[in-house]
Amino acid sequence: STSPSAAASVAAPAPSTGGDPAARAAALVGTLADEDLVGQVLMPYAYGSSATTVSAGSAAGNRKLAGVDTPAEMVAKYRLGGVILVGFSADDPTNKNQATTNVDSPEQVRDLTGGLRTAAGKLPAGSAPFLVGIDQEYGIVTRISKGVTLLPNALAAGAANDPALTEAAWRAAGEELAALGVNLDFAPVADVLVTRSTVIGSRSFGSDPAAVGRQVAGAVRGLQSAGVAATLKHFPGHGHTASDSHAELPTLTQDQKTLAASAWPPFRDGIAAGADVVMSAHLDARTIDPGVPATFSRKLLTDVLRGQLGFTGVVVTDGMNMAPAQRYSPGEAAVRAVNAGNDLILMPPNVTQAYDGLLAALRDGTVPRTRMVEAVTRVLTLKFRLATAPAPDGAGLDSAAHRDAANRLAAAAVTVLRGSCTSAAVRGPVTVSSSGGRDRTRALLTEALKAAGVPVTAAGGTVVHLVGYGDGAGDLRADAAITVAMDTPYLLAQAKSKVLLATYSSSPASMTGLAAVLAGKARPTGRSPVPVTGLPASSCVR
Repeated sequence: STSPSAAASVAAPAPSTGGDPAARAAALVGTLADEDLVGQVLMPYAYGSSATTVSAGSAAGNRKLAGVDTPAEMVAKYRLGGVILVGFSADDPTNKNQATTNVDSPEQVRDLTGGLRTAAGKLPAGSAPFLVGIDQEYGIVTRISKGVTLLPNALAAGAANDPALTEAAWRAAGEELAALGVNLDFAPVADVLVTRSTVIGSRSFGSDPAAVGRQVAGAVRGLQSAGVAATLKHFPGHGHTASDSHAELPTLTQDQKTLAASAWPPFRDGIAAGADVVMSAHLDARTIDPGVPATFSRKLLTDVLRGQLGFTGVVVTDGMNMAPAQRYSPGEAAVRAVNAGNDLILMPPNVTQAYDGLLAALRDGTVPRTRMVEAVTRVLTLKFRLATAPAPDGAGLDSAAHRDAANRLAAAAVTVLRGSCTSAAVRGPVTVSSSGGRDRTRALLTEALKAAGVPVTAAGGTVVHLVGYGDGAGDLRADAAITVAMDTPYLLAQAKSKVLLATYSSSPASMTGLAAVLAGKARPTGRSPVPVTGLPASSCVR
């Protein structure tokens, strides 16, 4: 193996170029060996909830992935530019490529990120802050769920249709991520939901490109005002296909003019808002570069994203352990991705092979040195820009102010799709029911109803029935007075209830907002951000 030994990694003094991040990056790149250049474009995951002390099982996972025992050793051996924290839950459509979980409590995450930063600080590129990434979208893709404020998901924000509320909520989220040592969030989703995709679904802000763009821009401004880089995903637009790129290579059959008008406006708006990162997707845009996943498409990443959309920041691949990327060996896949225009390689299925492949390609010219230097310069520029953010304060974790920002966004999302503005207000006791496995959400709503002054009874009350992610017609309840959709609202088209509501999200904030409407204390002012067969965007006439 051409992997360098950890002993060779000694931090060089930071070149002095004043405060300009791009100038600092250019000066530092000029001092780096080939091994360091290659390491800076890799962002693998690692096994273990601590950087230096891991279980036997985690050590075995790291050895298989990278030939080392601990995350800190992985950082040192491959001179990594960053690491992505991973985790999964049952309802998560992205869990197919989440091989492990290393997020638990805020204290544990802070310890892990601190240990990773200590290891990275000893590297020749150590003067630039280490990137710690995470998929914290809120909703069904939420890695850290304990001890933090949980925002409603993107579709709920789309229903609220108030970019200022979205920006405030995402600023709260960014402040909490920064306090945990995370400085790169793989969010927001900029995909426009034009298909009934179960892999994107409520992760999207909606089906209207202009409205989605306003939401995306708000989320970007909020996150990045807190010193956390935002990522627009999944370019060139995963909401334009119903297939799941974790398992297969979805195709986009739309021509370039259609994509430019219907898929790319939110990416343009996010770029205009200053988004630091764009994620390339494993999607085959048939009319632009047929048969080539966008991840490996120079036409899409260099000609369209950079040339036509004007993006100058960091392009990161989607997970390279997803099926479409594994058509090539890890080394060849990494080389093809960098040559196409990606600056960061995310989650290679074998770190050793990706590293060795890139190093050999850099040395034999398969990856032009100018392309590698360009990629690393972009990564380091981002890092030095993040270094100028104010030091985060852990006091804000799940604070009253942050919860208020989440609650205001969630409350504004609640939508009545059948019934009058006031018909959702219940008189007398309520019985909360749901499809299987939603005990936690039922308990959240029950507590919120009681707090709002609504009595809840196990049976015999007005039935409020909850449906959510993955539910179908068989999960509806014919005798429910009120049916509530806590994910995409499409299923409401088949519900028989006199009153149909949507919260789009099952977060605590969304259940609090729902309870206020059911208690008659709030008006459901949301509008469905996606069309539902036979139902209006809102039946509440304002």
